[in-house]
Amino acid sequence: MSILPHSTMNLKLPKMYKVRQYFDSTHITDIKKAIEEQLEQPEIKSLVKPNQKIAIAVGSRGIYQIDKIVRIIGDRLKQLGADPFIVPAMGSHGGAAAEGQRKVLKSYGIDEKNMGMPIHSSMDVEIIGKTSEGVPVYLDKNALKADLIIPVARIKPHTNFKGPIESGICKMLAIGLGKHEGCSRYHQEGFEQFPKLIPEVAKVIIENAPIGFGIGIVENAYEKTFHISAVNAKDILSKEPKLLIMAQQQMAKIMVSDIDVLIIEKIGKEISGAGMDPNIIGRDQYGKLKGYDSPNIKRIIVKDLTEQTNGNASGIGIADFITRKCFNKIDFESTYTNCIAGASPEGAFIPIIMESEELAIRAALQCCNQIDFNNPKIVRISDTLHLEEIEVSECLLPNLKINSQVEILS
Repeated sequence: MSILPHSTMNLKLPKMYKVRQYFDSTHITDIKKAIEEQLEQPEIKSLVKPNQKIAIAVGSRGIYQIDKIVRIIGDRLKQLGADPFIVPAMGSHGGAAAEGQRKVLKSYGIDEKNMGMPIHSSMDVEIIGKTSEGVPVYLDKNALKADLIIPVARIKPHTNFKGPIESGICKMLAIGLGKHEGCSRYHQEGFEQFPKLIPEVAKVIIENAPIGFGIGIVENAYEKTFHISAVNAKDILSKEPKLLIMAQQQMAKIMVSDIDVLIIEKIGKEISGAGMDPNIIGRDQYGKLKGYDSPNIKRIIVKDLTEQTNGNASGIGIADFITRKCFNKIDFESTYTNCIAGASPEGAFIPIIMESEELAIRAALQCCNQIDFNNPKIVRISDTLHLEEIEVSECLLPNLKINSQVEILS
């Protein structure tokens, strides 16, 4: 017996067409030169002294060429006579375990052999102060032992809150280096407090820990390095908002105004903290995003998890349907650890599971109100980071053909 009506099972699904969306492709071609120029700034270079133990804080996001970036930074610090090492700065990711976080770094090519420097991974933290509201501020013990701490972070819009400072250096200082204890404590305050809380926590850390400077990375819509800055610790709170504006201007989007069913091939933590970026799809685990205007998406299907997410399916609850293949890859311990630490159990809710993509599409269409079943608006993307080439159903072609930023491929 089918769980879907015969009319839905017999519905002829539309032809899909591959299209290419064009965004600003400007990017840094010589990343080594760009980083070294930033590190040569007098106010940055003067912070590095011979024989200093320097902690390079690296997170769990899939930053383009992050292994190369970290290696270049480490090599330059050595040339200046310092003794750098790496600390994972990823809150509760990696199953909130030291070895798990080391494995996350390794999945990006960051290990002791490739980097030429040690990795000190621990979940131990110290309380180094409190915010004006009395919230304790935590910091990784290994980082605290260093003479200098350098966070390396991508600046981008956050998936769950809006403010002058969102994802970036300040968030890495607060939540990334706060490890499981700090991550869990700050999320208890609620995302609505983050626009104020994250900068306050970062300020306490900058004042009470040896933060030297941060490396802020902005990527373009093609996930390549658009801009990179070495920002002195005293300037992080004032300069990060400007980098966020730059990142917002570079974001990709789906150039379709109305979608009945969006099919996402894969989600993962390296794609977005929520697995799929709410800034692209217009919803998070709590519902529609405020201020989001396009595209309007009725139903979302997720087919699979990325290899690099290591079973962490945080954010899967945003979808309406998933395939059996996707469900079978979920590591519930890792997912639950992350979502509980983030005070967001909704992110781990399991959507309806369908045995195949085709059944998922038919079920999703059945759950769309007031649509043209003979001409459904369907879009398929690989993930929310890679939106250059997408697939669209035939009825969407007329509007796309008159868009100068879109090319019909096949």
